[in-house]
Amino acid sequence: MNYLFFLIKKIHANQEIVKIIENLKGRRNYEEKRASKLGFASLYDYFEDKILKKQKAIEDEQKELEAVKADNQPKANKKSCSCC
Repeated sequence: MNYLFFLIKKIHANQEIVKIIENLKGRRNYEEKRASKLGFASLYDYFEDKILKKQKAIEDEQKELEAVKADNQPKANKKSCSCC
């Protein structure tokens, strides 16, 4: 099941990358030079890496927000004593 989800996500990303490359128009030369300068074998690999980095940043941000929410919730099990 997990593998199937990964494949569906990968296919969706592939279509997105192809669409991005098709819509570059005048920026294609710039992006190709940038990709080769950064060491990517193709423009496709370059955009795939960019998308993966964006997704990772979003996931990290969501995890950080969840951690902050968990820290901000009051602890219901703590009992206060009268001596403090």
